[in-house]
Amino acid sequence: MHAGSGILCAIIAAVLVSSGCLSAIFPNPALPIPTQTPAPVPVPTTEGPVTTVPVSQMALQPSDMPSDYILKDRSDLTYLEMSQMSHYLGWRAGYTVTYYRMNQEKYDLTELRQVIDLYPLANMNKVFDIEKEDITSRENTTTQIYELPCPNMGEQTFAYREADTQSPLSITTYSIVFTNKDVYEELTMSGTTTDFEMLKELAQAAADKIQ
Repeated sequence: MHAGSGILCAIIAAVLVSSGCLSAIFPNPALPIPTQTPAPVPVPTTEGPVTTVPVSQMALQPSDMPSDYILKDRSDLTYLEMSQMSHYLGWRAGYTVTYYRMNQEKYDLTELRQVIDLYPLANMNKVFDIEKEDITSRENTTTQIYELPCPNMGEQTFAYREADTQSPLSITTYSIVFTNKDVYEELTMSGTTTDFEMLKELAQAAADKIQ
């Protein structure tokens, strides 16, 4: 009786094992659940593709200039005074400011002018290329354009010295043009006493105002 019962129990156990029932009655030790690595969350940044400050706030202020420079003029630019090419490129707003330094005893007069223009971001490369081509095209038998090394002020930068080989006054003009975000800027220093190193410092100060 007991022997037959033992055989019957063995058969039942074999059937339960084959059907997986024993695994339900006597479950295996829990396997470790693989951990899931969360997807990285983008870190928000304050840098945007276009400037968020008014165009007038990007102009050099009297406090940015050397103490012997005097404010001559500053004003918004208007749509009607811009060229047809500027209209075609989507010009949106602009501002200009002019400073000068004068020493009558030494017959010294130097002017610094800053021009700021806003264009659609998609057109910035085209704006820069057209302006650079226009500058270099001014070179002729009497006017020489010399490209100068200059730190990048933004996405694109071009610096040059313009000299009139036939001018008896020996007036030299230095200019730095650059684009940053949706801003195109041109800073020009011209006169009897000029300083390219100072112009580079002022251009960097102007670039830092673009936020």
